[in-house]
Amino acid sequence: MNKLVIADPGKCIGCRTCEIACVLAHSAADAMVRMSPASFHPRLMVVKTTTVSTPVQCRQCEDAPCAVVCPTGTLVLRNNSVEVIPSRCIGCKSCMIACRFGVIEVLPCEATLADWPLSSRMHVEAVKCDLCEHRASGPACIEVCPMKAISIVDAIVLAEAARKRREHAAMVQAAFGPGDSPGQAST
Repeated sequence: MNKLVIADPGKCIGCRTCEIACVLAHSAADAMVRMSPASFHPRLMVVKTTTVSTPVQCRQCEDAPCAVVCPTGTLVLRNNSVEVIPSRCIGCKSCMIACRFGVIEVLPCEATLADWPLSSRMHVEAVKCDLCEHRASGPACIEVCPMKAISIVDAIVLAEAARKRREHAAMVQAAFGPGDSPGQAST
């Protein structure tokens, strides 16, 4: 089972601290000097409506439609997540179209000559949540969220959540009796 980062919309206040932490975690040390609205690209996006605010990021899908449609193998299932191999990306945007959550972007980036052997030093690459695999302390968004609305989910967390839901369902069923439901009374 792939692990993923997920947010609780009931706790999120829409402060966008997670977006800033994400950008900083994926930037060079001197990037803040050159940072601008045009170069600010977090790997999660806080969605705000009149009724909800919550960060949305890659769900590391088991069937990964983005990886299935990628003609160059840029997106691969590996290490319990969907990883991006930037040097393979041709910028076709098939992954963006296939993503059910709209969380993949194809962005221009500067490549080193070793990464991109063409004459141009600018190219595009797919960018998505990578679970901050490069950070020993884990995803930066989880670390900085002031409301603790963001957490990492793995097989153990999912199994425990399912166990609690089954237990709750059993208690509800016991309280209302066989054949009854919370919406109907016994006759």
